[in-house]
Amino acid sequence: MLIRKEVYKVLMVTRGVKSGIGWYFNILLVSTIILNTIAIILHTVKSMRHEFDAFFIDFEYFSVVFFTIEYLLRLWVCVEQEEYSHPIKGRIRYVFSAGAIIDLLAILPFYVTHFASDTGLIRLLRLFRVFRLFKLSRYVHALRVIENVIKEKREELLLSLVFMFFVLLISSSIMFYIENPAQPHSFSSIPATLWWGINTITSVGYGDMYPITTLGKFLGGVIAVGGIALFALPTGILASGFAEQLSNSKQKKEQHQHRYCPHCGKELPH
Repeated sequence: MLIRKEVYKVLMVTRGVKSGIGWYFNILLVSTIILNTIAIILHTVKSMRHEFDAFFIDFEYFSVVFFTIEYLLRLWVCVEQEEYSHPIKGRIRYVFSAGAIIDLLAILPFYVTHFASDTGLIRLLRLFRVFRLFKLSRYVHALRVIENVIKEKREELLLSLVFMFFVLLISSSIMFYIENPAQPHSFSSIPATLWWGINTITSVGYGDMYPITTLGKFLGGVIAVGGIALFALPTGILASGFAEQLSNSKQKKEQHQHRYCPHCGKELPH
């Protein structure tokens, strides 16, 4: 369908193109997301909520309608992409994609809270309106880089997190058996000692729990120093991932400059 293709071109983010309906729509969408996020934050200020409550409500209705139409249009035109080309299965696959889930979470809390009673769970769901901020990931290059790094390095990150959990569990268990006789109220159980382990490994050290025995102090010092090295694992993984992404992005940009005209954006003949 010709209309669907044109709508797809408008909704599709094209880097480097700063003209046309699609570019103006992207500016409108990004501005709405930013203003909506600011409105959600300011609405928590009691004085502003009382004075501008009607404005906040009207802007929330406008935002939800705007984002709902955008979500439905994206669901309609997604079949223009090769991976979602099937009219039914393709749309189902698109619904469960990361971008579509973020778009749905941006509007779903409104409909759930609007047509349900005001319970604690409903109030909690209202917090998910801040997911609208993640819609910027389509337009902000830095957010796309972070997303790609996490996707590519997810296995390494998962292994490092599992290793950190094992170290945390083992160190907290040992500290419990060392400190429990001396501090039965503070180090009352292994789950309670895990709080001390988290504070020590992350080098936060709130001071609400700390060892007083000689052996406990020695173990606490070893764990504190080791925690610095432990956090270097995911940091190194992410650093290498960012370096790879920036290098790939630079290569693609250079290839794009050679393939397309810098003035009109059309593909140059081979």
